[in-house]
Amino acid sequence: MTQPTFNMDHQWLPFTGNRQFRNDPRVVVAAEGLNFTTHDGQKILDGISSLWCVTAGHNRPQINKAIKKQLDTLDYATAFQVSNDKAFEAATMIAELAPGDLNKVLFCSSGSEAADTSLKVALAYHRARGEGHRNIFIGREKGYHGVNFGGMSVGGLPANRKVYGAQLLPRVDHMRFIHDPIDNAYIHNQEPVWKEDPLLELENRILALHDPGNVAAIIVEPVAGSAGWYLPPKGYLKRLRAICDQHGILLIFDEVISGFGRMGTNFGADYYGVVPDMINFAKGVTNGVIPLGGVICRDFLYDGMMNAGAPAHAIEFFHGYTYSGHPVACAAAVATLNLFKEEALFARAAAMGPVLGDALHAACKGLPNVIGIRTLGLAGAVELTPLAGAPGKRAFDIFLDCYHHGLLIRAAGENLVLCPAFTVEKAQIEQMVGILADSIRRHA
Repeated sequence: MTQPTFNMDHQWLPFTGNRQFRNDPRVVVAAEGLNFTTHDGQKILDGISSLWCVTAGHNRPQINKAIKKQLDTLDYATAFQVSNDKAFEAATMIAELAPGDLNKVLFCSSGSEAADTSLKVALAYHRARGEGHRNIFIGREKGYHGVNFGGMSVGGLPANRKVYGAQLLPRVDHMRFIHDPIDNAYIHNQEPVWKEDPLLELENRILALHDPGNVAAIIVEPVAGSAGWYLPPKGYLKRLRAICDQHGILLIFDEVISGFGRMGTNFGADYYGVVPDMINFAKGVTNGVIPLGGVICRDFLYDGMMNAGAPAHAIEFFHGYTYSGHPVACAAAVATLNLFKEEALFARAAAMGPVLGDALHAACKGLPNVIGIRTLGLAGAVELTPLAGAPGKRAFDIFLDCYHHGLLIRAAGENLVLCPAFTVEKAQIEQMVGILADSIRRHA
């Protein structure tokens, strides 16, 4: 492997084994469509939309032109006591895509910030209506809600939490995970059906332990994306909505991954027919070109804060970021959302999802060390048996091997994930799955 000519001594890479990386650098210098070009001239198929972000493909002229035009018009303006036209335009377009009365958009710059924002909205709303004692959050095992302290607290990935335990939020509990590896190891384009009710523990133990009147919100990913594309049991999210309604608990969907078309619908909420009280978003809203995230809130949350009795000049919600509603990021969002509509990319994701699922199940089921395959929407995961004493290493070795054979996949624990851009062609899916299957065989 050719060493880069540039200095690698100063960047500390996130979520990366930095020592291994220095010995085997994986550096991209250009991108077009579904292809990267590396520092040593190799072509790499982007099989993961660059971490679920670049859903319309790389280097789209419509988005690039909108960004350049915005830079020439208004590069930046504060979001405190002032706003900009592109922020209002982007918020309108996002609200129009959201289900039900999710009409109010709070902008930030990432999914991690969105998670903490939604938790703070929940606390502030309950306090504004005289129920400040509602301060318990409930997340889910193996849930991922970013890496800020609030998101880590409600998240349930042990590796993300274990170093920071002393400073995580204290009043948090977690529901059981949503995967049944016995009866639902192989799932393709359908919802798993469980023999038992996975939410009985929430009703009978967790809520009973804390008293539901003390719970502010429950936060879940509609599909557990970062853990490895784990699908909720049939009826799970509707039943969770009913439980929250019964007890006055807010329901937050973290749709940083499942939002903006990955399920073939506007949001995962639409796919499952459930209207949460808040939706967290980021990633695909700008095609990954510029950081932008946010929280879409139902009208009653906004109205409850506006009508809490404070004078008109007073700040109703003491929260925000320097880059909330950044004009250049919002211009990118407007162009991206227009592109999604013009090219019917959500419908394309819906059509290509079964193609990916068919290919993964046909090529990988029965291969050595494969113990499960889960496909729904335009994403799929192949689960492997771990190497004894080295959790995650088999998947990581296959990730490296795929990269050196021209494919970027994602290793998530013992899972190998494919989630290509919505513009992917059938031949590219076959090429991706072929490289992956060959690598699994090589590492038997």
